[in-house]
Amino acid sequence: MKLKHLCFLAMLCVLGIGMLAPSASRAAGYPDHTIQLIIPNVAGAQMDITGRLLSEELGKIIGQKIIPNNKPGAGSVLGTDAALRSKKDGYTLLYGTASAMVYAPVANPEVVHYDPIKDAEPLGMHYFFPQTITVRSDAPWKTFREFVDYAKKNPGKIRVSTMGLGSQPHFVLEMLQSIAGIQLTHVPFEGGESVITAVLGGHVEATCDTLAKVKGQVEGGKMKMLLITNKMPGYPDVPTITELGYKQGLPGGWFGMYAPAGIPEDVKKVLVPAVEKAVKATKAKIDALGNLCEYRPPAEVVKITEEEYKRALEIAKKMGLRK
Repeated sequence: MKLKHLCFLAMLCVLGIGMLAPSASRAAGYPDHTIQLIIPNVAGAQMDITGRLLSEELGKIIGQKIIPNNKPGAGSVLGTDAALRSKKDGYTLLYGTASAMVYAPVANPEVVHYDPIKDAEPLGMHYFFPQTITVRSDAPWKTFREFVDYAKKNPGKIRVSTMGLGSQPHFVLEMLQSIAGIQLTHVPFEGGESVITAVLGGHVEATCDTLAKVKGQVEGGKMKMLLITNKMPGYPDVPTITELGYKQGLPGGWFGMYAPAGIPEDVKKVLVPAVEKAVKATKAKIDALGNLCEYRPPAEVVKITEEEYKRALEIAKKMGLRK
């Protein structure tokens, strides 16, 4: 009798091991071919540069090549939508941004066909960055106060470039007009360096864009920053809007790594720790560009997204962008 029980238990153990084997095999087998990383901006843009830095490090860590694929348009919405609608197998990843995950869904819900919480699987935050209001160095305004005074006397005459409709810079620009009580003319682009060249070429008078993107032109003496959303080392004289006496602040932005929601758990177990290592490996280069490389785990990315969405929606309603 005892022998029969022992045989039965042995059989159960064998079956149990057999049932567990496929899962272990799948985890060990991922990734077994090239991974695509969708970067929802044009080649050469700041997002493209930092996304490629992260993908290169991630590829080294997981032992598989990651191919960046630029899909710009609609303030990063088009590429984001394509990535989140892709196959849920871990072979298509997204370099996501606050513009597409928070501000576009708030400002332009009619063109956003994904839910940034339900449809996206965050794998880790890459870095945070401030937005700026920057003009050509020979512009008539030496300070942001002078910029505001001119705008009040000349409604709509100052043209400001951003990376696109519904992007975070666009939202910051709309908030800025509401907070300062001014009227500017928004000139949206597809992203990339075109927002900067438009200022340098005199096609617009200012740009609302990241510190990292304008940093080189500012340090080269071709442009000057009038305002920044967050204080950064090296730029103590560039004020934030609250430092100038306004009660409402302006938000900075961030980038992170995502996958479509619903990827297998064993794939997440490979990607999440690998993304953390890759982020930390890029810190020196990212910080040198004028950003703040700071890894945040998936749960915290969700919390940040939800909190910023709620705040942005409240502001959008006050501004008349949403009912």
